[in-house]
Amino acid sequence: MLYVLYMEDGPRSAEIRAATRDAHLAYLDRHKDILVLGGALLAEDGKTRTGSMLVLNAPNRETAEDFSANEPFRCAGLFASVKITRMRRGQWNPDAAPASPEGN
Repeated sequence: MLYVLYMEDGPRSAEIRAATRDAHLAYLDRHKDILVLGGALLAEDGKTRTGSMLVLNAPNRETAEDFSANEPFRCAGLFASVKITRMRRGQWNPDAAPASPEGN
C-alpha cells in the first residue's frame, strides 16, 4: 500500500536539519526497501526548504506511522506538522521526472 508522508517544517528547521542530516539519510538508506520517492518541499525560490515529502510502499498504516515516528528529522523536532495519507497509484510516468534533483 502506498502512503504519502507530508511534513512541514517548524521553527529552527535549518539548524535541526543540518544537525540530523546524516542520520536522516542513513535512515532512508536502511528503509530503501519501502521508500518509493522522497524529497524536500521548496519555496518558489527553489532553494528555501519548507518541509519534506516521502512516498512509502508499506504493508499497512502501522508500518508507515512507525517509519515516520522513528525518522531522525521527526525525532529531532524538525516538523511542525506531519500528515500520513494512504494513496492509490494512478498515473505513473517516471520518464517525465526531471533528470536532476533541482528539476532540470
